[in-house]
Amino acid sequence: MPTVSEASSGGTFPPMARPFAAAGALFFDDQQRVLLVEPSYKPGWDIPGGFVEPGESPYAACVREVEEELGITPPIGELLAVDWAPRPHDGWLEGEMLLFVFDGGRLTDDWRERIQLDMDELVNFAFVPIDEVGALLPPLHARRVTAAARLRGTSRRAGYLEYGAERPASTDGAVTSRVR
Repeated sequence: MPTVSEASSGGTFPPMARPFAAAGALFFDDQQRVLLVEPSYKPGWDIPGGFVEPGESPYAACVREVEEELGITPPIGELLAVDWAPRPHDGWLEGEMLLFVFDGGRLTDDWRERIQLDMDELVNFAFVPIDEVGALLPPLHARRVTAAARLRGTSRRAGYLEYGAERPASTDGAVTSRVR
């Protein structure tokens, strides 16, 4: 039998997911390479962004994190994708996540020259061809970035992802299998 919780009205409601939320942006250069950053606090690379704070919208979190990490405040565009992903039981953060990926657009030379990394968070950045992000990002992150970049070039307003794969169906109409 499912666990239920007390509602403030005295009734009960079924258990609900309480996912962590994070937001980030895809920025591109003139060659359509995507900006990746190398965090100082964990191995590997990522996109600029971070966790949504209590009471903060995902868009506001994205703007804040870009400014904190890169030291710039370029315009952040539309939502490209929302990705649902579980977190592994790794002792640091356990539970589901909703990850919001926004379109940072093309960073002009002026914006790129003004990047000043917060060295407490990031130690490096690079513009990487989309087909090479898998060499720097964990598989789930690479799928998410690749799918969001692909959605950027379509007429869709945004896409829904699970484990970095588009849902409900691929472009040929076949439902894709769950990938971990």
